[in-house]
Amino acid sequence: MALLRFAPSPTGQLHLGGLRMALYNHLYAKKVGGKWLMRVEDTDSTRFVPGSVEGIRKALDWAGLEYDYGPGKEGPHGPYFQSERLDLYRPYANKLLDSGHAYRCFCSPDKLSATRERLARTGSNSTYDKTCLHLTEEEVARKVRAGEKSVVRLNDSNLPTRPPATDLVFGHLKDAHASLATDPILLKTDLFPTYHLASVVDDHEMGITHVLRGEEWLLSYPLHLDLYAALKITPPKFAHIPILLNPDGSKMSKRKGDVQVVDYIRGGWEPQAVLNWLALAGWGAKHEIPSPDADISSTSAPTVRPQLIQKAPDSTTLMTLPEMINEFELSALTQRSSSLDPAKLEYLNKHHLMRIWSTPDGLETLAERAHDEIKAKFPTR
Repeated sequence: MALLRFAPSPTGQLHLGGLRMALYNHLYAKKVGGKWLMRVEDTDSTRFVPGSVEGIRKALDWAGLEYDYGPGKEGPHGPYFQSERLDLYRPYANKLLDSGHAYRCFCSPDKLSATRERLARTGSNSTYDKTCLHLTEEEVARKVRAGEKSVVRLNDSNLPTRPPATDLVFGHLKDAHASLATDPILLKTDLFPTYHLASVVDDHEMGITHVLRGEEWLLSYPLHLDLYAALKITPPKFAHIPILLNPDGSKMSKRKGDVQVVDYIRGGWEPQAVLNWLALAGWGAKHEIPSPDADISSTSAPTVRPQLIQKAPDSTTLMTLPEMINEFELSALTQRSSSLDPAKLEYLNKHHLMRIWSTPDGLETLAERAHDEIKAKFPTR
């Protein structure tokens, strides 16, 4: 059975891009008869915002997106907060150390900064000079006994052979190792993992079969595949979803415009209309990609087989959540970023309300929903 995960960070209110990602996980899981869970990626305590998890859950409830497992819905894959899973990451880091795929680095932040500046002046693309890779076992053991702080770095000069990178939206990907940091950090001095190690370990431990995540992680995708190969575990199938843009084409920012779901809850928008709007942003291209069920474990490039794709809906097609599930196809997502047009939301919202109005109890339903809003605005009348 397919198992997907929605993995937000508790850094504030859920924004439209996060809701769209949860929606796509929900649509695909239900489409294939699978399940999805919510995992809170809270290992970076410096970015934690109190109340974030409650806000995310409230936004999902408002939208009618009910995860199968996660905070408040315990199941076989918990715990669902990464901060409660710390004991899982160290054995995997130790396994990489023992195999020579990783090493301890004792360089101070000041030394690392000076090293980056020196390498940049020489025109090198490297971000670290691998100083600590050349420490002997005795030197490492002595530093550990002395209590010197260290991080665990991936040894990118000792990577195992693995299949080429393949994505369910973008197809076959070019090698992007040159854009990665030199020997990326996997485990920090406080023994908290970076996203790279934590996501790989958690997806494996939880039995995740498909990962739908933002396009911004495409650059790190080769690194994650390297980690799967080094740990000798099978990766899930990945689909990187192009990001949402503002109407003017700029990158959607939390500091610009109404991008938080709570803004739409307070504004009284119909949740089905918001989901409809988000789902259709970027849903509409026919292109050849590997089938989600294709074997991508081979070391040679998999054969691309064109799929039979239903005609993608227009950007203002009225769809309920069950209708979206029935029609949704990963293969019909565009490979470019999409902008959100507020006029389309107004159109969809109007017609979703008209659809409710036309039902036998529609007028009563809408009146009950409007009652609290009206009382809040006119408390004495």
